[in-house]
Parts: sequence; structure tokens; C-alpha cells
Amino acid sequence: MTDDPTRAAEAVPPARDLADIPAVEVVTRAAVMLMSAAAEKLGLSEADPDESPHRDLDEARRLITALAGLVTASAEYLGPHAGPVRDGLKTLQLAFREASAAPEEPGHGPGEKYTGPVW
Repeated sequence: MTDDPTRAAEAVPPARDLADIPAVEVVTRAAVMLMSAAAEKLGLSEADPDESPHRDLDEARRLITALAGLVTASAEYLGPHAGPVRDGLKTLQLAFREASAAPEEPGHGPGEKYTGPVW
């Protein structure tokens, strides 16, 4: 490690300019961020999700609904990424239903107004 700030700055790769990033990559990264945040709020990063200090189903609902809207609006542009992103969304929707004390009927869960009922 060096104390020279010029050398330290040279060691860090330059950030990509947003203009250079394809739209599909921006949308996919946003989807992955929403998926990761929803998984955390569902407690899925813990061995026992019911004991997770991060579990917050209201927050998870918001994140899953936002993800569903993004996926539905952009599915035609995601190409080969569309399937895995949709699968991730469905997995989160089902995990939400399982985590809920009073699960909603299919078609009424988070994001299902965009995706349709999830079984």
C-alpha cells in the first residue's frame, strides 16, 4: 500500500460512463438490486428467515412490487436475461406468500397486479 494519493488513484479502475452502458445492463442491474434487497427484507440471507433481524414484510412488498413493474415493463428488452429475472421475481413472490402470517390469494400478492397470479 502506498501513501501517494496519485498512485492510489491510478490503482482504481475508472468508472464506466453511463452513456457507455447498454440499457439492458442498467435494467438488469436495477432488477438484481431490487431482488437482493427484497431477499434481505424477507430474511432469506439467514439460516432461519423467521429469526432475521432484517425481516420487514412491508418493505419486501414494496421492493417486489417495484421489481414486478420493472420486469413487466422491460421484459421485451431483456433478451436472454428475461427468463432468469422473471424466475427470481416469482421466487420472491412465493417466498413472500410463505413468510406471510395471512397469505393473500393468488393474484393479490406483491407485484401480482403486474405479473398475474403466482402459484
